[in-house]
Amino acid sequence: MGEFSVTLNDRAYRLECGEGEETHLIALAEYLGTHVETMKRKFGQVGDDRLILMAALVVTDELWELRRQMQELKSSVAEARRDRSVAAESAKSVDADLAVRIGAVADRLELLNERFGSEVQAPIRARKRP
Repeated sequence: MGEFSVTLNDRAYRLECGEGEETHLIALAEYLGTHVETMKRKFGQVGDDRLILMAALVVTDELWELRRQMQELKSSVAEARRDRSVAAESAKSVDADLAVRIGAVADRLELLNERFGSEVQAPIRARKRP
């Protein structure tokens, strides 16, 4: 079991955590501490509990905003995927239509070749330049 110490509003707290989590939890506590200091500068020394609560509410507000943004991004990604899927289906349809048209042109060219193939004229000879 790991242990670490943090100081919030000039008061030290000793906490336990899972092995290897100390560095991460210290960073989180320091982040919260910056908000506690901001609240202290803004409102004065209104007590540890109140300052930590206000700072925690600010951090929670940040979290909620990030979650909202993440949900918007997820929705945008889902919509983009739907659009891509619709575009892919449309492209398949265009490809199929193009293949049918190319086949029809090839059939027509073959008919024309059969019809006029026996009447092929001798190649035109290049004129000599004076």
